Amino acid sequence: MAAATLIDPAVAALPSGRRAEVLGRLRDAGHPLSVGGVAELTGLHVNTARFHLDGLVEDGLAERRAEERDVPGRPKILYTAPGETPGPRSYRLLAEMLTGLVASLRNAGPVAQEVGRSWGRHLIERAAPSQRVDAGEAVDRLTRLLDGIGFAPEVAAGRSGREAELRLHHCPFLDVAQQHTDVVCAIHLGLMQGALAELDAPVQAVALEPFVTPNLCLARLRTHGRGRP
Repeated sequence: MAAATLIDPAVAALPSGRRAEVLGRLRDAGHPLSVGGVAELTGLHVNTARFHLDGLVEDGLAERRAEERDVPGRPKILYTAPGETPGPRSYRLLAEMLTGLVASLRNAGPVAQEVGRSWGRHLIERAAPSQRVDAGEAVDRLTRLLDGIGFAPEVAAGRSGREAELRLHHCPFLDVAQQHTDVVCAIHLGLMQGALAELDAPVQAVALEPFVTPNLCLARLRTHGRGRP
């Protein structure tokens, strides 16, 4: 049974549909927009655009002000949406910085592995309290978890009837893993170990062999009780 999903109230309060589109246009513009400008960008009628803009103002997601003018005449009402500032993000750089920090620690491998175990326990699809998970079901759940992260896993027979291989055809952290193989692969092994431990499954992830080929890593699983992987 999967853990209940907790929804942040701030996320739940965000608009949807046409109002969300209007909010997106305001944020993407980078400058104040008039009702007419929003109507032109969205294809909405001017009155409909005004309705959604005023709703965003009431919800605190947009701001409204009069245009500053140096000439006589009625000023336009302009709308802006304070929020994320457009610009590039560099999550790869952040990942490299954090991985480099872990790599600089003493006993970096065990530390990284424990980080992975914590996330594995958190992310795995849990069983019902009364349900016993055998090795086959545990491997299925682990495979679904890894697939969702982006590893493109494939289950294959191992060296014996009590072993199996997880062939990981894609590393979603490849660029960082090539620079910090020991740390990143320790996190991945720990992730699998934590997930299986959370299921109280009779199967363990005992090893991870990185870059068996340029596009393949092998995780080795071993059972120690009921069922086969």
